[in-house]
Amino acid sequence: MSQIPALIPGTLLFTAFAALFAGLIRVSWGYALTVLGIGTSFVISLMGVSAVLQEGELRYHLGGWQPPLGIEWVLDPLSAFMVTLITGIGFTVIVYAPRSIRFETPGKEGFFYPSIALLLAGLAGVSLTGDVFNLYIFIEIAALAAYALLAVGDRRAPVAVFRYLIFGAVGGGFYLLGVGFLYYSAGTLNMADLAERIPELYQSRSVIAAAVLMVTGLGLKMALFPMHLWLPDVYNFAPSVSAGLIAPIMTKVSAYAIVRLFLDVFHPSFFVETLPITTLVGWLAVGGILVGSILAIAQSDFRRMLAYSSVGQISYVALGIGLANPIGLIGGLLHIVNHALMKGCLFLIGGNVRLRTGLVEIPRFAGLGRAMPWTMVAFTVAALAMVGIPPTAGFFSKYYLLLGSVDAGNWIFFAVIIVSSLLSAIYFFRVLEMVYREAPESAEGEGGGSDGGGAHPGGEAPASMLVPVLALAVAILLVGIFNVVIVDRLLEPAVAPLAE
Repeated sequence: MSQIPALIPGTLLFTAFAALFAGLIRVSWGYALTVLGIGTSFVISLMGVSAVLQEGELRYHLGGWQPPLGIEWVLDPLSAFMVTLITGIGFTVIVYAPRSIRFETPGKEGFFYPSIALLLAGLAGVSLTGDVFNLYIFIEIAALAAYALLAVGDRRAPVAVFRYLIFGAVGGGFYLLGVGFLYYSAGTLNMADLAERIPELYQSRSVIAAAVLMVTGLGLKMALFPMHLWLPDVYNFAPSVSAGLIAPIMTKVSAYAIVRLFLDVFHPSFFVETLPITTLVGWLAVGGILVGSILAIAQSDFRRMLAYSSVGQISYVALGIGLANPIGLIGGLLHIVNHALMKGCLFLIGGNVRLRTGLVEIPRFAGLGRAMPWTMVAFTVAALAMVGIPPTAGFFSKYYLLLGSVDAGNWIFFAVIIVSSLLSAIYFFRVLEMVYREAPESAEGEGGGSDGGGAHPGGEAPASMLVPVLALAVAILLVGIFNVVIVDRLLEPAVAPLAE
């Protein structure tokens, strides 16, 4: 059991290299290895959750070297929560992937599958590492894989990804410079060791600079408003599989890294009192929630609407950090899993629609409810969750954020959450109204009509793409109904340092 923290990213890294070489011989071999490797890592992650709940945190020392000299991997309630989400979403997407990739990016399957495994390996490494420098290494591994997965989409995708690369490089540089300042001040890179040494250095300018640089770098990578400018075009022009994998988990892992710094490296009081980073993050989140929601209303392209919605949704996680109290941070962390399920489901639904009809413009969605009934049932569940309708998962994270706002006495944050839910209702109910509207008869054109109306051809998506979408929709309901289990067993222990 003590080797579980290293087995998860190790399995994914091995899978990435094995799938690459196998795919050069036969694409189906590369795909089979990727499914096997990601599935195995998901099972190991579930075993890790069980072990953490029964035995407490697990620590693995790479090569037998004891920290702080050696590299440490840590599986505790928060990292177990995060890595299970990453591998679970990854397994769902890889099952979905083959038909969609062949349709949207033909001839590139052989490099797609190992890139997915490499991305997941990087994100799992970020979640499990107990070393601030290795966190940077794994973030950059994940970023390199993400650039490859996103750049093979629409012909405009490479330009959008180049902008993302610039933002990512700047963010990584800021974070690494902060790590350098931290090492100069404390003489160690191990998170647990830093947590013991930093309190007596709170007034050090280099420690203050380190905190600012590291949070700014991670803020760029998580698309924290107003550093989100790279995100809408990247998600809009990416293949459905890439967007369905990266949008749910990539930015959330950077948010998770900020939470790790907040709770486990710098004492929470440092970010709240000595250097009010949480206050700034909270107010930036307010801007992101409102701007993302308003701009989502203005979009007619379904993928771009989801992209701007993501700006607002990641800001809910940031709002939980900004509240800096246990109940608010629980809401932010719970929204990580909720948004991963909701947004993953929605982007994959977009892939189903694109495969069967070629449509991306919302005004042309009339009649999809009849043409693709099960896909649209899943869309309805995900849309209601995004608005925050009980008993879906989206309601409960917003509920905890509202309680956290009341606990902090911050009524502006409370009002913003309510207003943003109403704005979400506007743009999602608009789509719901359109898909369940009867398709008008018209001359034939794309999707069956010159104006986008008419009966849609093709019917329901194939089972390999429909089942993962329905699985995510069911998960949205189950996480909502049983959210108290996640909160009690995993998230409350994770936010315990805030109660000290």
